[in-house]
Order: sequence, then structure tokens, then C-alpha cells
Amino acid sequence: MRIWTQAISVEALDSIHLGTAVAQLGMEFLEVGDDFIRARVPVDSRTRQPYGLLHGGVSVVLAETLGSCGAAYSCPPGHRAVGLDINANHLKGTTSGWVTGVTRPVHRGRTTHVWQIDLHNDAGELVCVSRITMAILAPKA
Repeated sequence: MRIWTQAISVEALDSIHLGTAVAQLGMEFLEVGDDFIRARVPVDSRTRQPYGLLHGGVSVVLAETLGSCGAAYSCPPGHRAVGLDINANHLKGTTSGWVTGVTRPVHRGRTTHVWQIDLHNDAGELVCVSRITMAILAPKA
């Protein structure tokens, strides 16, 4: 079942992120399905930490971007989605290639959403799992 309450596409997601941290890090939106969004980030000089691994904070930026977009595009028209909490478990280091994330909703309530984000390396190995809780704010009267 399609969960999006407003027009969403890879092109729309790319356009709202022009000139943002997402663009600076080289993130690319890849796919929008009926109930998921897929994006990736390169593992390169912009995104590595001093040990040569993908910076954990960059994994969290990818996760938060995906979960926030999921909530924003699936909440009622006129409502806004803002982050309340995010966690990430870094499971495996990545030194090159791309890390791809997929987000899907765990819970879509009237005032909160919870989204799961799984990140994989090019070999398909799980490198990070994250969960974000979003507050859904009604329009001001």
C-alpha cells in the first residue's frame, strides 16, 4: 500500500536538498517505493574519518535524511515532521565504495512516526542500523 500523502520522487528529493549538507556529502537518492526510500552516500575524502572509515556521523546524516523524508512525505498535508530522537548502531566499517540506506516505517501515528533505516555496503553487508522518532506537528491555527 502506498503511504505517501504528497507527490514524491527521486527528482523532488534531490531538488529540496540542493545546497544542503546532503549535497555537500555527495548523497544520492536512488528510489522511492510504495513504503520506502533508498539513498546512498560515497565513502570518499568528504565522508571518511581519520582511520579511513566512513565517519559514523555521516551514517547518521544518511539515516536521518531518509527517516525525515519518509515522515515528511507521509504525514497529513500541511503537517510538519521534526526529529525527536535518533540512534545508530555501527556494525561494520567501510573504507570505499558506497553505503546505501533504506528506510521503512515502523509506526506512523497521529503525533509520532518511528522509521527504521538499514545501511549496507557494496557487498550487501549490514554496516549500520538506525531508528528515528519524528514528531508530527499539526498546522498552526
